Formats: sequence, C-alpha cells, structure tokens
Amino acid sequence: MTARPVTTLESVAAEAYPRIVATLIRVTGDWTLAEDCAQEALVSAVQRWPRDGVPGNPGGWLMTVARNRATDTLRRASVERRKLEELAALAETADPVIGEEDVVDDRLRLIFTCCHPALAPEARVALTLRTICGVPTADLARAFLVTESTMTRRLTRAKSKVSAARIPYRVPRGPALGERLPGVLSVLYLLFTQGYNADGEPAFAEEAIRLARLLRRLMPGQDEVAALLALFLLQRSRHAARRDADGDLLPLDRQDRSLWDREAIAEALAILTALEGADRPEDSRRLDAPDGRDRVAVCGPYELQARIAACHATAPSVAGTDWARIARCYDELARIRSTPVVELNRAVAHGYAHGPQAGLAVLAGARAGGELDGHPLALATEADLTGKLGDHDRAADLFRQAAAVAHTGAERSALLTRAADSAAEGR
Repeated sequence: MTARPVTTLESVAAEAYPRIVATLIRVTGDWTLAEDCAQEALVSAVQRWPRDGVPGNPGGWLMTVARNRATDTLRRASVERRKLEELAALAETADPVIGEEDVVDDRLRLIFTCCHPALAPEARVALTLRTICGVPTADLARAFLVTESTMTRRLTRAKSKVSAARIPYRVPRGPALGERLPGVLSVLYLLFTQGYNADGEPAFAEEAIRLARLLRRLMPGQDEVAALLALFLLQRSRHAARRDADGDLLPLDRQDRSLWDREAIAEALAILTALEGADRPEDSRRLDAPDGRDRVAVCGPYELQARIAACHATAPSVAGTDWARIARCYDELARIRSTPVVELNRAVAHGYAHGPQAGLAVLAGARAGGELDGHPLALATEADLTGKLGDHDRAADLFRQAAAVAHTGAERSALLTRAADSAAEGR
C-alpha cells in the first residue's frame, strides 16, 4: 500500500464506478446487482483506505471487492454455473490491471444501453447519470424536481424496460452505429443543457463534458463526438461571465469577455482545427464565403453549432463578430435539423448580419407553422429586433410579454431588465 490522500477516492470513483458496473452487468446480466456491488466497494474504500492507505491500483482494488460481492451474492442465490465461472475468470484480470480492451467495450455497451431509443428521453438522461456517472438517486430527484421514491421507481422501470424489451447490451456495428450514435449524442446534449440552463444543475453540465471526453476517447474516429465536446467546452467557457454581481443573467453583449475561460476555448478550437483536416464523406458539403476565404466543412449539426460558438469565442465583441458566417451556419443547420430554437437563433443572426428587417422576416417564416406562438424566446427575439429598428416602446412591451411566460425565474428577471432598458431608451 502507498500512503496517498484518501481524497483520491472521489476521482478514482468517478473513473472506476462505470467500469465496474459495465463489466458486472455484462457478466451477471443483473443491473441492480452490478450497481449494488459497485456501491459496496466504494463504501469499503471509505472505511479502509483512511486506515490502510490507498492501494497502488485503486481501480483494480475496487473491481476486486465488487466482483467478490457479486460472486458471494450469486452463490447464495444458487445461480447458473456459467455466471460464476465468468466471475472467476474476471478475477484473473480485475486485479491488479483491468484489460483495457474489455473495459472500452463494456463502457461503450453501457452508454449505448442507457441511451437506447426504446427508453423515454428523461429516462435515458436519468439512467445515464445514475449508472455511468454514479449520481446518487437523491440528487437526481432534486434535479428533476421529484421525490426520491419517484426517481427510484423511474430508474427501476427504465431497467425493467431494458430487460423486458430485450435491449441488447452491445455497441451497434456498421450502419446501425450511425443510426444509434445521434441518439447517444442527443442524450449528452440534453444532459449538458439541463446543467447549463439558467436554473439548471451545474454539475450536470460537468458530467456531460466528462462523458463527452470519455466517448471521444472510446470512439476517436467519430467527428460528431469530437464536435460535441468542442461545443460543450465553448458554451461552458462563458460560465463565469453569464451573471452580474446580483446573480442576474447577462446577454452576450453585456458579458465581460475577459472572464471567459481561454483554456477551454483553446482546447475546443484545437478540436475543430483537427476536424478540418479529417477525411470527409463524399457527400460532405462546404459553406463558402463570397470571397472564398471562409470555408467550413460540415459533417453534422454538432460541428455546425460548435463552429457558431467558436465565432463568438474568438470575436472581440458582439459588434466585431462574423455574423455573416454565423448566419450561413444557421441556414445550413436549419436545412439539416430545423427546430424552434435553431430558427430563433437564425433570425437573430440574420438580424445582425443583414439588418433587423431581415431578422424579422426570418422570424415571421419560423412562426408560420404556429409552433412559436407565445414562446418566450420568440417574443424576446422580436423585441430585440424591434428595438433595433427604433421602436423602443413596442420592444419594451414585447419583453414584458416574454417575461410573463418565461420558464424560469432567472429568465423572467433578465427579460424584465431588458424591458426596463428599452422603455428608458424610448423616453
């Protein structure tokens, strides 16, 4: 044993927990047993490491303890011999070193299982946080605004669905991988959004970044995985500048850019630069500026969003942002994945790039389907563009309307501030 601080347990647990759960699920086929044994191993570490010191291979130590717990439980239950034999075989690699190739396969299997389309979107997020990130059920309940017993039932139903629907515990191959990967990425995107929203749980955004790093390491050839990580880093880089001294949300044009995390931005830009040199499918499209200097290779929606975020991250100010490039990126994004939020951002971008009338025209087109009726962001976008045309009283009224239907207290407060500012400009 080496004498290292027991605070190592937190970092070791974050890395080892999903490995242990994934491996034991594969061997035993019992989701709950795998989680219980992994948790018991962590409890044992908390009890023993302060006294005995941290083992030389803490992850292997935890795997060994969890494997032994699983073996004892299955023996008492008189299960089939095959599972016990597999656990016995696991003992040969679990300590001191876990086979990396097996670990990669098991962790990918677990990620794809948690994010299977047969599960409801909220269930995918909760199951991912609980199983892969090890987030306690009580913390999940608080984040989803439900009781702990309700969250426990949700997780139990999700696991039962995995079993009842015979969801395969494997990574799809060939064309099926391309079909399923977007679903996995959408779960990570939703997870990040829940953490990055005004009233979200910040730890969820950090977990999404950690999972995106893991997925990129496990699937290095997938460009959209790398692009998603870059997008998360760029969005998260503005975290320290998003609120003022009173805790109120600040729009992009009022943020102190010196507070942005330049290290995270540099990492994201390096990822995007590497993607520019990657091999592209034959049907890849390119966005070319009129002067031919601005070329953005497009392989998917997350890369487009990351490149939009990169434009903001590298600009000296809102006025100095390359809005024409952002508008073209949003045009392409709307072509391949049109959503209300994409259309609203597209209207904003065209408003900056080509004038507020152009932005209002895009917004009117987006509203034609009726999906954005009464949407707070649609009202706020119209208010912003209207104010730029000089009708500050109308803008103030629209901001107040948006605040009345805002989804969170932080958003409501920010919109009322914008309304007051617009009203002042109209006097």
